[in-house]
Amino acid sequence: MASSQQTFTCLQCRLKSVRPPRRLFFHTSSRLQADLLQALSVAPKIKIDIKHIRQNVLLYEENCITRNYKAQSKHPARINSLLEEWNVHNGSARGLRTRNNLVKGRLANQTSLHDENSDEGNGLDAMSREQLIGEGKVLKAKISEIEKKESAIMLEVESLAAALPNLTSDETPHGDVPIVTEYILDHPHQHASEADRVWRSHVHVGSELGILDFAGAATTSGWGWYFLRKEAAELEDALVKYTLSVAKKLGWERISPPSMVYSHIAGACGFQPRDQNGESQIYNVQQSPDDVGRKPQLSLAGTAEIPLAGMKANTIVEEAELPIKCIGVSRCYRAEAGSRGVDTKGLYRVHEFTKVEMFAWTMPSISAQYEIFDEILSIQTTILKSLGLHCRVLEMPSTDLGASASRKRDIEAFFPSRTKDDGYGEVTSVSTCTDYQTRRLATRLDLRSQGGQIVFPYTVNGTAMAIPRVLAAILENGWDEARKEVRIPEVLWPYMDGTKIIKR
Repeated sequence: MASSQQTFTCLQCRLKSVRPPRRLFFHTSSRLQADLLQALSVAPKIKIDIKHIRQNVLLYEENCITRNYKAQSKHPARINSLLEEWNVHNGSARGLRTRNNLVKGRLANQTSLHDENSDEGNGLDAMSREQLIGEGKVLKAKISEIEKKESAIMLEVESLAAALPNLTSDETPHGDVPIVTEYILDHPHQHASEADRVWRSHVHVGSELGILDFAGAATTSGWGWYFLRKEAAELEDALVKYTLSVAKKLGWERISPPSMVYSHIAGACGFQPRDQNGESQIYNVQQSPDDVGRKPQLSLAGTAEIPLAGMKANTIVEEAELPIKCIGVSRCYRAEAGSRGVDTKGLYRVHEFTKVEMFAWTMPSISAQYEIFDEILSIQTTILKSLGLHCRVLEMPSTDLGASASRKRDIEAFFPSRTKDDGYGEVTSVSTCTDYQTRRLATRLDLRSQGGQIVFPYTVNGTAMAIPRVLAAILENGWDEARKEVRIPEVLWPYMDGTKIIKR
């Protein structure tokens, strides 16, 4: 009777049996070829499931269209066309290689024009050594030319595949209209007047209290920068510490990530140098002339999600480790190009800010990633409710998803000064990314429960605290016009050295 006990080969042996994926570095915008070459030595070996794309062309086309990636919707058909072309080249090369092997064999064993291994039928037995050498050179040149064409085709195929957005979850509504799933706390002002929108602006409140300085920052750094002063700076620290305390109780590991990353790591996470409208998203670090073409491009991270995801690039995690839950505090940098107006002034849209980000690796299953998704959403809800902020939770539509997200929920807080969207503005989001990021970052999973199969884990990320927007919401909702003061939420008192009120 055969034993039911599973046998395992060592990890290194199993990895050797896996065909190594090609290296790839990609940009959606046109870049110098030097950028590609310099990244190859350090970029993770990505492996996108091109076979699945080929077998589901219409699925990927429709997915691109529903997510407003119209240019990318042509990629699946182009991939099939290119691979058909590659097969033609490969067939030609196969015949040439067979002929070349015969020539090599004839040269190696040639003792006479006629021997036991007669080449009658292919014409080799009648050729002199010089003729065989000449034909070998011609064959080698032809094979080399075809291989160059094959390599160029595969590079284009993988670049096209890498630029496709993640497949959309069945939970995500199609179109551009989000679905409100729930509200947090009661609405404080059912009908805010236009006068409220003036005096309740956090820009006005911060100036009145002397804790926000936009004019000094404009002189120092330009539009979209700011100084937090006195209690505002203390409030920033308090929000960070309080958020970390909530997550720590639930087993989230504190990480202090770098703020600068390789640009190809940001690209692998789904953050491109430019958005779909061609506007700048990321700050790239200027290289010295000596480094251009020799060292990979560096960028300032737009969120701690990028370095946290990159932390496991080119590594193998064990099944017993999952889920791995990390929370990181970092400065974030966003180019934030686009239109400006009353609803984006002050702290709402800025170029640099402090953010607490949650990031997790899970088993490669929908249920496993949704378990973490719900946990992050619960943490966000707990924090915002304890801060006394009225919010609404939205299931975001397909057109609002970034390249990596399969599903996303946003929480929007009520700002009395905002004129758009009934006064609501985004303060947190949580996204599932399936294996989009891990395939591009070569983060693999040793699945011991299935005989040591090597697969790709899923990732989930979410905002625990975006300081500027939450700080602005606290100032606006906690402002007392008569007393000219702001009441600090009680949960923050222990982190504010006992300060409960901000006043002039």
